Amino acid sequence: MASKTIPLVYLLTILIARKGVDATIGVNWGRESAQRLIPSQVVDLLLQNGVREARVYTSREDLLRAFSGSGIGLTLTVTDLAILQDYEGCKKWVLGRMPYFNVSTVRRVYVGNYPFIFEAKDKPKLKRTIDVLYNMQKALNDAEWGHQIKVTFTHASAELKPNFTKPSEAEFRDEIKPELAATLRFLEENDAPFVVDMVPSFHLEEYKLDPLFAFVGESTQVIKDVNGAVYTNVFEFMYDAFVWALIKLKAPKMKVVVGQVGWPTDGYTRGNSSIAERFFKGLLPYVSSNKGTPLRPGAPIDTFVHALTDENKLPAYFMRHWGIYRSNGKPKFKIDLTGQGRDIYPTSAKGIMRMPERWCVFNANWTDQHKVIQQLNYACKNTDCSSLKPGGSCDKVGFNTHLSFAFNMYFQFNFQDEKACDFDGLSFITVANPSTPNCMFPIEVVRGQQENYVPAALQIRNNPKAKGYHHTPNCGVSLFLLSLLLPFFWN
Repeated sequence: MASKTIPLVYLLTILIARKGVDATIGVNWGRESAQRLIPSQVVDLLLQNGVREARVYTSREDLLRAFSGSGIGLTLTVTDLAILQDYEGCKKWVLGRMPYFNVSTVRRVYVGNYPFIFEAKDKPKLKRTIDVLYNMQKALNDAEWGHQIKVTFTHASAELKPNFTKPSEAEFRDEIKPELAATLRFLEENDAPFVVDMVPSFHLEEYKLDPLFAFVGESTQVIKDVNGAVYTNVFEFMYDAFVWALIKLKAPKMKVVVGQVGWPTDGYTRGNSSIAERFFKGLLPYVSSNKGTPLRPGAPIDTFVHALTDENKLPAYFMRHWGIYRSNGKPKFKIDLTGQGRDIYPTSAKGIMRMPERWCVFNANWTDQHKVIQQLNYACKNTDCSSLKPGGSCDKVGFNTHLSFAFNMYFQFNFQDEKACDFDGLSFITVANPSTPNCMFPIEVVRGQQENYVPAALQIRNNPKAKGYHHTPNCGVSLFLLSLLLPFFWN
């Protein structure tokens, strides 16, 4: 019965797709990094580059203050759901932020971390998370902000049944359909969007697509679908796969926002700045053209570039290198964030101060090999060694350089504190740059706004009783990590 109704619904989704507005290109910014820009610098950087929308992985007041009056549309994230379990908790959250709503353009609030994946088999927990969504939107409606601020969830490809070969075959997993269908009805009632986070580099492998399928206008692979639809790039392929899945849950009019899309620049076999530049060179003009997709021609697709800066404390290695910018505020590659396709570097951040030009390196003492390996493991456990992983920018260096890179990353992570270059007699500080043509040894920026962050070296090595370091919890889960964990959730 359902299959007979799809052609009519297909026509409906085409007819309602265009609404006469332009697509938005926004940028995501997270703070899961040992060194990071302060919020006011981020606001300035976004404005310099013509970005008018931003998604952040928090709802902290320091960030709201920085964005106040900037004219940048803001998407917030709430993950501490324990204090939002009922209407009163959500009402308190809304009332506490209303002063900022008056001077900021908050557009959306994202709730939780992919609840239809991580909570799919824990139905009571999933219900509690959905209740937060309901109560948060109700609290905003009651405070007369519901016309502007919409509450929703983020979604990922792990929610779809695997192994489809064309978008029309896509549908949501049976385990989540009842709860998701009810949630979609609520989103429709409140004119809230369905938000999809994409990882194109992974989708190419997941659906066995031609590597050139990553780049708009470059692939020779053509995927033909029903009703004459033709797909030549992964962005359209995944977008329409979700639209088809929504159609099959009787939500053909649902607005779909791409809440995250990007390309890694390190720590991954095909992750480098030149490929990231090429990816966005095709994608962003396509988005700004309002061309739409085969299933929704002419529909504007609000799309958020992931991400503004690297986040070297995220759990999955290649998710640490999705930034347009390094931590020193310098861009890695050319990208026109206005969507005009200009061959330009984005402007650099202002007011950034680098630390002195000095590095911590291995002294080449291999007398005790066990100790060397032990110190290497310690350094990489407490810093970011993803550039040394297979496919990373430093994976081909000799082992001495490998050790020096790890030691230096630990040293820089801890703001060049000399105690963080004490690897049991195996290291020393130098002013001679140990970088190679392909492997850059970074110098980090001076300590900025490091709220709730205590360097691991200083807490563990200076305080033997310390059991670990505390930092602001990550509010965005790696989608690549989701793909690795997926069998444990659905088997």
